[in-house]
Amino acid sequence: MTDLTRLPASDLREHIAAKQISPVELTDAVLARAEKLQPVLNCFVTLIPDQARAAAKAAEDAVMRGEPLGLLHGIPFAAKDLVNTAGVRTTFGSLLYENNVPKEDAVCAARVKGAGAILFGKTTTPEFGHKSLTDAPLFGRTRNAWSAAHTSGGSSGGAAVAVAAGIGPIGIATDGGGSTRIPAAINGMVGLKQSNGVIPHSQVADAFGNYTYVTPMTRTVMDTALMLQAMAGPHPSDPWSIGIEPPDYLAAARTEGDLKGKRILYSATLGNTLVAKDVRAAFEQSLVRLRELGAELVELTEELPDLSSAWKVINHTTWKARFDEMIRRDGNRMTPSLVRQVAEAADWSGADYQRAMFQRSDLFRMVQGWFEAADFLVTPTVSRTALPIDQDLFDPITIDGVEAGELRRNWFPYTMPFNITGHPALSICNGYDSEGLPTSLQIVGRFRDEASVLRAAALYEASEGWLDRWPDL
Repeated sequence: MTDLTRLPASDLREHIAAKQISPVELTDAVLARAEKLQPVLNCFVTLIPDQARAAAKAAEDAVMRGEPLGLLHGIPFAAKDLVNTAGVRTTFGSLLYENNVPKEDAVCAARVKGAGAILFGKTTTPEFGHKSLTDAPLFGRTRNAWSAAHTSGGSSGGAAVAVAAGIGPIGIATDGGGSTRIPAAINGMVGLKQSNGVIPHSQVADAFGNYTYVTPMTRTVMDTALMLQAMAGPHPSDPWSIGIEPPDYLAAARTEGDLKGKRILYSATLGNTLVAKDVRAAFEQSLVRLRELGAELVELTEELPDLSSAWKVINHTTWKARFDEMIRRDGNRMTPSLVRQVAEAADWSGADYQRAMFQRSDLFRMVQGWFEAADFLVTPTVSRTALPIDQDLFDPITIDGVEAGELRRNWFPYTMPFNITGHPALSICNGYDSEGLPTSLQIVGRFRDEASVLRAAALYEASEGWLDRWPDL
């Protein structure tokens, strides 16, 4: 069981196609591990063993009949509980949707299933994915895979922990301000936020002003490429996706060649004030590795403007439009931190929102300017490793024992800007701190150039040995 649940999807698919691993045995192993670790990690809202076993039997029959197999045939996956799954409870982490069962899959889920993958469960999310910590009145708190005393991050905390713990090899996550990259970073996983439209987002309410993404959550760069290949491509529901045909992401993620001729901008702070010593040391070692791979490194001296206010206006007014009536009716059953953030939008006007969108355009053009002379930007993903399990969203965080200020502005200033601009950004493990908690590197690329980001990440991944480490559960 341990061997099966430690194999990446890229290996599993080859073994399944060669009839060396049975989808039924693999799914049984995944379900057994999920049931064993759920009381410890609390990373699932719903498990569906009967449906998963039935799908696994159908997948195995297809293999035995010699039918053509999809990219992810027979591979178990879990989907964040914000993602609609036909016939399977989807709660959005909310008591108000505790018994909600969608009739249709989200496009991303339909495509992963269409590639042959087997849904076995729904992973935890804070209510409507509203924060970077994964807890909700519906299910409680999700623990970090590496330490029960620390948060899983959020809002895709359950997705990251499930993969990190070796429960399932891949998962569908979402990212609205870092919600894939933050939990990926602090659980040692690979978390990609792709460019607008690369993976269609069929559930987003504002398709044109969208800054949220449905994303892969994996342990390896190649598994991210597999999921991206399966989910990418145009769809009528998402205007950003129309006309965007995916390249060969699998070829891009192969560890061929080097980074010679590539110019990489780097910033340890990106305008942040405090960065943990262990995070900075791991980042500096990553720069050494990137130089050894042949890249030219240039420090980014231009600072980003403080976009936290503009992001709040854009984000919180979206939430106000979606949740205000719900809060008026049932706010006493909703998460207080969500209710409080929606209340912050009470006095913002349409002009305030439009000015924030002007700032979004200015930031996009600034970042575009950086990529006129560079291929990538690298930063840490978060300013320190996982926060304590009982961290409150509105309390200040500490970094190396020093109070650093408000959580959102000071823990993940590196992730939010690229939700606003739409550029691809990938988080990958780059070491461990003195407590054994993962540190991380963020690689940002040119707009809609996910292929180059995957290549750089794969080469970096192969230059290190972090994949050999697993959490002691």
